[in-house]
Amino acid sequence: PPPPPPRALASPRGAGLRLTDHPTCVDPQLRTCSDVAYNHTAFPTLLGLRSREAVEASSEYILLSVLHHLLEGQCNPDLRLLGCAVLAPRCGDGRVHRPCRHVCEDLREACQPAFDAIDMAWPYFLDCGSYFASVEEGCHDPLEKLRGAWGPGGCAGALGWDNRVTGLRSPLRSLYLPQVEPEVKLIGNIHGNEVAGREMLIYLAQYLCSEYLLGSPRIQRLLNTTRIHLLPSMNPDGYEVAAAEGAGYNGWTSGRQNAQNLDLNRNFPDLTSEYYRLEASGSIRSSRIPIPQHYWWGKVAPETKAIIKWMRTTPFVLSASLHGGDLVVSYPFDLSKHSQEEKFSPTPDEKMFKLLARAYADVHPMMMDRSENRCGGNFLKRGSIINGADWYSFTGGMSDFNYLHSNCFEVTVELGCVKFPPEEALYTIWQHNKEPLLNFVEMVHRGIKGVVMDKFGKPVKNARILVKGIRHDITTAPDGDYWRLLPPGSHIVIAQAPGYSKVIKKVTIPARMKRAGRVDFILQPLGTGPKKFLLGPRRSGSAVRDPLGGASPYGEPQEPLGARRQPSAGGSKPWWWSYFTSISQHKPRWLLKY
Repeated sequence: PPPPPPRALASPRGAGLRLTDHPTCVDPQLRTCSDVAYNHTAFPTLLGLRSREAVEASSEYILLSVLHHLLEGQCNPDLRLLGCAVLAPRCGDGRVHRPCRHVCEDLREACQPAFDAIDMAWPYFLDCGSYFASVEEGCHDPLEKLRGAWGPGGCAGALGWDNRVTGLRSPLRSLYLPQVEPEVKLIGNIHGNEVAGREMLIYLAQYLCSEYLLGSPRIQRLLNTTRIHLLPSMNPDGYEVAAAEGAGYNGWTSGRQNAQNLDLNRNFPDLTSEYYRLEASGSIRSSRIPIPQHYWWGKVAPETKAIIKWMRTTPFVLSASLHGGDLVVSYPFDLSKHSQEEKFSPTPDEKMFKLLARAYADVHPMMMDRSENRCGGNFLKRGSIINGADWYSFTGGMSDFNYLHSNCFEVTVELGCVKFPPEEALYTIWQHNKEPLLNFVEMVHRGIKGVVMDKFGKPVKNARILVKGIRHDITTAPDGDYWRLLPPGSHIVIAQAPGYSKVIKKVTIPARMKRAGRVDFILQPLGTGPKKFLLGPRRSGSAVRDPLGGASPYGEPQEPLGARRQPSAGGSKPWWWSYFTSISQHKPRWLLKY
């Protein structure tokens, strides 16, 4: 066979290009470099590229845009920002500022093993002796913004396995990956005679539309980054019964149930009892517990079936069910772990659920009213939030089912002691609940988000996202994206899927951060040999079938996702070479080591 092509030793664009003494500073407008700590660059660049279009068409720019994938998230975003400082150098004070040589040298020492692991040469344009300058020459530190965000220690913590999540755009936001929007649902009128929630969601829809059109920055940001689903009435038949009696005449239970005389908030599958049983055996990380087959033998309301199907087709992250009859926010579990006893029964995500409940209660003027005579006064000492089982225990609740059968975290909001308030009271109730509703929906942007992909950039669906110390996992959507609500602090996060080796990362979420940090995972296929499956708790019998369509996706083993396209074993080029040759006319032979 012919010998492999030699590595290009000379810079393809010429090192040390002489720049004009008085450059014209312009906005770089480069997506991959949009989070640099400066606003202007100059053309031609340090590589001799004379326009933004030339930069975007270059192999160097393409490399920066996929570096996160190639290096499996290591050295990101440090290395990308360093490369951007060469492709689009800082321009200001009448001159072009070269990036600092010592920054390049530190990064090369830390990141060289990542390049060696994929058989890739160190990029020529990151040659620390050619395109960089010393501190004495007035160099620019491209990682200054990153160090300011992370505090002492600078970018060192971002190298290797440690990714720190911050509120800035730069540290984990991968602009070349698809932007992930979380799904939120708000449901009212599950009990037909509890009508305030029905009206609040209609008010909310009108408010969101009008404020968006009026240019409200907060509402535009919320709607541009979040998919909000509103279901004002889950029980229209019960509402008609209650409405026939009217406000002031409606009884405490008239219209509560649906047309089949079923309480919809007692009609969902009881997965909590199954969770307690599995927990006692020590064989569970609570997630995706399948619906038992015997559930379908009983009376299942059409409204309940519709909600279950809705949950299966939409990867909801956060939810609230709006009720009436008291003034408090309750959170799972609703079924007590202690039989025949109403006692505190937390989920593995107790800290996060308390944050979600407080996000609503803490900005609700009546929930924070310290008067002992106010509605719901017995919840004052608890801050107007409570664990559902510690209040009163019941089976078949929608919130418990959301948590145990899907990725969704749901709380129950009791809007007031009057279940069917008069019309003239609705606007005041809306004023009390407008900010709590908005604040709650915004909580969907707490924690981490990202995409799980294989080494070729294909999404990995149904991959599991595990957090050490929290025995509850979530799974990725069909596009490989996920959202994981997490409280502030440091967390060890693991991504794994059938046919792939697992990837572990450490993330630190600041207390004041109000939007999810980007944490992506690239999974490597396992080698030859027996495939490893990620199964839930072992169950006897064949896969469960239910009337919502086919076999339950939560009860069957998943197909192996490994090695869809293995690199050629006998080829002279590394596996990543075909990617560059397929998308660009420029062949970056300077990336070949041999």
